[in-house]
Amino acid sequence: PQRYRIGAEGQGFIYQMQQFQEERLWCAASTLESLNHCIQWTIDYAQERKLFGSTLADQQWVQFKLAELKTEVEALRALTYRACDLYVNGQDVLELASMAKLKAGRLNREVPDTCLQFWGGMGYTLENKVSRMYRDGRLASIGGGADEVMLGILAKLMGIAKRPAH
Repeated sequence: PQRYRIGAEGQGFIYQMQQFQEERLWCAASTLESLNHCIQWTIDYAQERKLFGSTLADQQWVQFKLAELKTEVEALRALTYRACDLYVNGQDVLELASMAKLKAGRLNREVPDTCLQFWGGMGYTLENKVSRMYRDGRLASIGGGADEVMLGILAKLMGIAKRPAH
């Protein structure tokens, strides 16, 4: 019925396409703290987990990997904040929002996967928060446009992928 229509008739697809940038920015922004929590939970665990006379956190590879993950999360934060600032100021953020969404999706797989490995079998239990992130974080690579959609957008904006003929 007419009374349930939102906006102009025949414009639903256009409205949907316009909101994607907000959804992609939300996806990137909403993952930042959960990724940091995952890293911090793993640091706390690694400092307590004893093995071979020292802690897991004493292993240089563990230290370096967690430092790399933290750096990647902060790079996502900078990209997301820049895109949000431009969006709020009315500028086109198709490229930056697509980049932030792509990076967020990938980090939502990489961070819990790496952290889960450090937790070992304890990380795979249902009550473990890292295990939950490992399962739930996968949606960030799908909702709002899959990684491949983001890559397609970026390739078109870079001029290396052909746009479909009209």
